[in-house]
Amino acid sequence: MHAFTGGQDPFLQQDHDINVHEGKEQYMSVSAVYIHPQWNSNNVAGGYDIALLRLSSDASLNNYVRLANLPPAGQVLPNNNLCYITGWGRTQTGGQLSAKLKQAYLPVVDHKTCSSSSWWGSTVKTSMVCAGGNSESGCQGDSGGPLNCQVNGQYVVHGVTSFVSSMGCNTLRKPTVFTRVSAYNSWISGVSKFTVFLKYFPSFY
Repeated sequence: MHAFTGGQDPFLQQDHDINVHEGKEQYMSVSAVYIHPQWNSNNVAGGYDIALLRLSSDASLNNYVRLANLPPAGQVLPNNNLCYITGWGRTQTGGQLSAKLKQAYLPVVDHKTCSSSSWWGSTVKTSMVCAGGNSESGCQGDSGGPLNCQVNGQYVVHGVTSFVSSMGCNTLRKPTVFTRVSAYNSWISGVSKFTVFLKYFPSFY
């Protein structure tokens, strides 16, 4: 993803305030990084803005750390479907990065609307999903974070934060654009099976 530089810094889970050690954080190293092979860092709007990290050890699941649910392959959510973005990004255009994890309600904007000429136009591909466009949005620093959407009574990671308008984080008719996870199920599955293979046959890597 464009927010990922390719380094292997420690992976942190169960954090809320990045400036305060709260005693519940989980630190673990990243043993491998899998960036989509068609990703082009010089063309964020070209799509394929997705990557997977292989952790060196399993996370400890609890009330704060849980496994994410993925959407069915090809699923496209309807207009105004309930979704939430989370991240430590800027709270306004040109503002400071947030020290505390923030959450905002961003309803889905359907592709027909979002790709119309007065909105994002052809910049938005069918492999992307738009959300927000009203009083709240994602901003710089939120990239790579999840868009969790309610589907049939449960939340699924339907999007990965990709980009916002260069005119500002909360520009009219320029909702936050996410990589649509359901467009990449087969790639995710392929990488996941490969990492399981490496777990039992590490000499092949």
